[in-house]
Amino acid sequence: MTILNFFSPLFRKKHFAKQDVSKTELKRCLTTVDLTFLGIGSTLGAGAYILSGQVAKEKAGPAVVLSFLVAAVASLLAGLCYAEFGARVPRTGSAYVYSYVTVGEIWAFVIGWNLILEYVIGTSSVARAWSAYFDTLVGGKIEAFTLEHLKINVSWLADYPDFLAFSICILLSILLGIGVKESSRFNTIFTIVNLVVLTYVIICGMFKADTDNWKIPEEDVPPKYGDGGFFPYGFSGMISGAATCFYGFVGFDCIATTGEEAKNPRRAIPISIVISLFFIFIAYFGVSMTITLMCPYYLLDEKAPLPFVFDYVGWTSAKYVISIGAVCALSTSLLGAMFPLPRVIYAMASDGIIFRFLARINSRTKTPVLATILSGVFAGLMALIFDLDELVNMMSIGTLLAYTLVAFSVVVLRYRASNDKDSDSVNGVDTHYSNGVGLSPPSISSSRRWIVHSDVPTQRSENISKICIGVTCTAIIAISVLIVFALDDIAKAKWWALLLLIITSTCLVAGGIILALLPQDSTELAFKVPLVPLLPLFSIWFNVILMLKLDYQTWIRFAVWMAIGFVVYFVYGIFNSNERKRDVDEDKDESDETAELLDN
Repeated sequence: MTILNFFSPLFRKKHFAKQDVSKTELKRCLTTVDLTFLGIGSTLGAGAYILSGQVAKEKAGPAVVLSFLVAAVASLLAGLCYAEFGARVPRTGSAYVYSYVTVGEIWAFVIGWNLILEYVIGTSSVARAWSAYFDTLVGGKIEAFTLEHLKINVSWLADYPDFLAFSICILLSILLGIGVKESSRFNTIFTIVNLVVLTYVIICGMFKADTDNWKIPEEDVPPKYGDGGFFPYGFSGMISGAATCFYGFVGFDCIATTGEEAKNPRRAIPISIVISLFFIFIAYFGVSMTITLMCPYYLLDEKAPLPFVFDYVGWTSAKYVISIGAVCALSTSLLGAMFPLPRVIYAMASDGIIFRFLARINSRTKTPVLATILSGVFAGLMALIFDLDELVNMMSIGTLLAYTLVAFSVVVLRYRASNDKDSDSVNGVDTHYSNGVGLSPPSISSSRRWIVHSDVPTQRSENISKICIGVTCTAIIAISVLIVFALDDIAKAKWWALLLLIITSTCLVAGGIILALLPQDSTELAFKVPLVPLLPLFSIWFNVILMLKLDYQTWIRFAVWMAIGFVVYFVYGIFNSNERKRDVDEDKDESDETAELLDN
């Protein structure tokens, strides 16, 4: 009983009453257009100006266009899952609040804590990139002056303090604190400029396109740059490039953090996520096609491919237009990285699982000003003194964990048995619980409760689905481990590797088939993920593969960050969360009722 009492609070779920789901202290002022530009601006940044050239030269060659296509499909799968939750739970907090209402408090804290790290590092790294790019426009004078007078001789810190990057973070936090609509206008203007520049690059570049650059003979390719042709590094190189290109799509999830600031979140969030991902893919595809058709892939400058290819064909003046687009792109990426950070902090603080004073809302601007300023200072300090090259992979862990849990939550909710009409629910998300761990019984007759083949989920079908989901997800993880660490053994037909592959694949297929046969929730939503459970399970598999490809040092840093987080949660959050107070109040009411009955 003691063990149960210890673990029960960890899995208590967030409760929303129907009448409270749309209430907020924040200002609802963002339209679908605002959210779409926010998604495009936060995602379509340095990737278009740097990533395309790096992947083309080092990993995929001209097949980089297919790498972006594969990455776009994987991102779209995650985006569809976010879109469904945006329609179900229109609340600030993105993956944090989604996991809270679905799988419990401890997982919500893990995701929220990692989202904080992801956005802090994202903001810091983009601020340093903005500073570095601006410095190149003035001939490197800022770096030279700072190195001469303020050089830092510490191996794990930056070579010099980047005061420009620090100032950018502070100014941006002030802009965000003034008001979300004002910062949204800034983002929209800069995003439009960025899109115009990229359109200019693609259209002008096509006049200098040479299809021979997609079929270069092997004998003309220098050593270390593959075998020429469209797939110089082979199909595996294209897939490896896709793994890198995937991070070029990270950022669209900031749309999901606007659930309490969008005018019509149930409709605006799904539409804006899908539209923004479409335009982002078109831009990446067009830019990567342009640079590989204008210039042989092995000649590309991986640090600045766009100015290089226009210099290569003799259009030197184009680099000034490209520089304007790059500054605008980095500015919107910076805003996109900073924008969700105070909102995740606000959501967690409002729930009481981190310090509540961070949830204070300014009465005039209707924004979480304190959380916004602290976010800017934290990110600014990291950008000021830390060398962030080794920390960039930390962003991926937080992002991939969030994507995985959101996809997992979609599957869980589709097979959950609904409460009766009088129960508290959020647009089909049943958040009522008893004693912090269980769900109330579904409103169906006892004669139907044990029937699996029903038009709607029953308690029996829900229990079966939980087993199948557990089996399929375990099989996905096992297969991913085999692919990442034992692919050579599988290729060599070693018996143990083949046996494990057959067993795990059988479990995956069997679990997936049973899930497909079970009844699903039929709640009408503005958007629902198609082909459940196939698409969410595929999204989980892709995310797990990418996480396993991260180096061990990244996992060590992740463990340190999580250790700090667990101290915060187990010392403060577990005792101060809103759901604990609800549990205490319910227990008190039950005790009062029992005492009254005994007195009578």
